[in-house]
Amino acid sequence: MTTARLPLFPLNSVLFPGLVLPLNVFEDRYRAMMRELLKTPEDESRRFAVVAVRDGHEVAPSAPGMPDPTAQPERGPAAGFGPDPLKSFHGVGCVADAATIRERADGTFEVLATGTTRVRLLSVDASGPFLTAELEELAEEPGDEAGTLAEGVLRSFRQYQKRLAGARERSLSGAELPDDPSVVSYLVAAAMVHDTPTKQRLLQAPDTASRLRDELRLLRAETAIIRNLPSLPAFELTRAPTSLN
Repeated sequence: MTTARLPLFPLNSVLFPGLVLPLNVFEDRYRAMMRELLKTPEDESRRFAVVAVRDGHEVAPSAPGMPDPTAQPERGPAAGFGPDPLKSFHGVGCVADAATIRERADGTFEVLATGTTRVRLLSVDASGPFLTAELEELAEEPGDEAGTLAEGVLRSFRQYQKRLAGARERSLSGAELPDDPSVVSYLVAAAMVHDTPTKQRLLQAPDTASRLRDELRLLRAETAIIRNLPSLPAFELTRAPTSLN
C-alpha cells in the first residue's frame, strides 16, 4: 500500500471521502499548517489528513476537583493530546484536499476542503510547529452485493429523512442521487445523526458492502424509534443538502 507523510488535523468529528469540510482555523498550530500548505502551488493538491479524536474532545481531560486558575494553558503541536498523541486518535482517517485557503486580516484562516481517500494512521510526529503523520492509504473494496445493498440503503435513508423532517419532508428524494455504492455509503454515513464512535466504525468498515449493511441496520432502527416516539425533537438534518464533490 502507498504511504505518505502529511500534516495532521485532529477533529471531534469524522470526515468521509467525497464530503466537503469547511474549517475556521484560529489555533497557532493549525495556522502554521495552513501557511505551510499555501507554499504548495495552486495547481497541486494541498493535502492534509483529518482524524477523529478518540474521546470526542480536542482538549485534555480535566483533573478531578476545581481547575487551577494560575495554571498556564498547554501549548505546542500536541497540546491536549497527551504524551503519545497516536493513542488519542482513531486509527483510520481521511485525506482532505484544500480547494480554498483564505487568510483573514487577523491571521486566522477560512478553509474549504474535500475528503478524498481513507488512510490508516501509522505514526505521529510532534517535533515541528504542527502535527504530521505517516499514513497508509486504504483501498475501498466493494464486497459482496454492494449494488443491491446500496439500493436498499437509499430507500431506507429516504424514509429516515422524511421521519426527521416531519411535515417539511425536505430530503434527498428530489436530488440526483449517486449510483456508485461506495459514494452512497459515504454520503449516508455522513448524513445520519450519530455519535463519533458510530461514524468512525462506518469509516473504517472493511469494505463497501459491510458499511452498507451496518447503515441499513442503523437506519431501520432509527426510523422505528422516530416512528414510535414522534414527540422526539427532529434534528435539522434536511434543511441543507449534503454536498458531494
